[in-house]
Amino acid sequence: MAYLTLKNINKIYPNGYHAVHNFNLEIEKGEFVVFVGPSGCGKSTTLRMIAGLEDISNGDFLINGKRANEMGPREREVAMVFQSYALYPQMTVYDNIAFGLTLQGVDEEVIEKRVQKTAKILGLTDYLDRLPRALSGGQRQRVAIGRAIIRKVGIFLMDEPLSNLDAKQRVTMRYEIAQIHRETGATTIYVTHDQTEAMTLADRIVVMKDGYVQQIGTPYELYYKPANVFVAGFIGEPPMNFVRGTVKNGCIALGDNALDLSRKLKDIARYEGKELVLGFRPEAIALGAQDGYVVNCRVELTEMLGDNTNVYVTSKEQQAILKVDSHDTPETDADITFTIPLESVYLFDAETENVIA
Repeated sequence: MAYLTLKNINKIYPNGYHAVHNFNLEIEKGEFVVFVGPSGCGKSTTLRMIAGLEDISNGDFLINGKRANEMGPREREVAMVFQSYALYPQMTVYDNIAFGLTLQGVDEEVIEKRVQKTAKILGLTDYLDRLPRALSGGQRQRVAIGRAIIRKVGIFLMDEPLSNLDAKQRVTMRYEIAQIHRETGATTIYVTHDQTEAMTLADRIVVMKDGYVQQIGTPYELYYKPANVFVAGFIGEPPMNFVRGTVKNGCIALGDNALDLSRKLKDIARYEGKELVLGFRPEAIALGAQDGYVVNCRVELTEMLGDNTNVYVTSKEQQAILKVDSHDTPETDADITFTIPLESVYLFDAETENVIA
């Protein structure tokens, strides 16, 4: 039996807005699950329903097989970290971390031991006497996390906890959150719009769009086996290139290049005259003509990023981004050839946008 079960969960607000549609998921004890998607997709609403901060309109939420829809947040034994830190500005770091235990009437000696242990895990030992205003953004977020994990609850919820940090702090905090999860073993549900956070932290990822679950899988599965155009384009940086076109004589056009789809799809004849979407990832290509789909194009722009370069190319007004080794960066306005290996090509139905090969 799964530790957490969400069965056909729906959220419908009084004004009729349907924020979450038939959400189904089983989460094992100790698993790290990330909800990811663009703003307004329903991921935070779903998290708040799990926390007990939002009512569930329809469906069942079970904890260890027991229906929890009517339970309050305390009964569910969840701890939540918010985007805004939500620290008490007049309290020291020590008192902020200890606050939940103090409310529960836990003995002061026990609180002292647990605060010191939590502070050591989070690297906050030297800051326990400081007020939040004397801390950096990353340190404040660690205090917020400390206040949650000190309670030793079974479910740890995090709602966009790194969105207020700069790029360097986010990288550091991702590592620290992963370490904390390994040390505590708590079942963790983490919400973000940042696919890098999702890919680096999750055991499994739930991709959402417009209140619907698009795909659930491991980072590997979402990257290499996307279910549809949305998932394929959302996961990966730079995003997957897409070529839309009508199949003619078994081929689809990428600018001046005719790509023979029968090499990828044996029953391509059934799609003759229909519109398909061909996708390939920027980093999956090889410069030069090799075995696969060979494409001739012109370089419009290059972005040198250190160990690699993003190369923006066009062919007859169709555009694509290529990711190449920085030592192989072509010149702007140069005519180049690149190859898409057959195994790196994805085909989607243009109408449903679901993957077909």
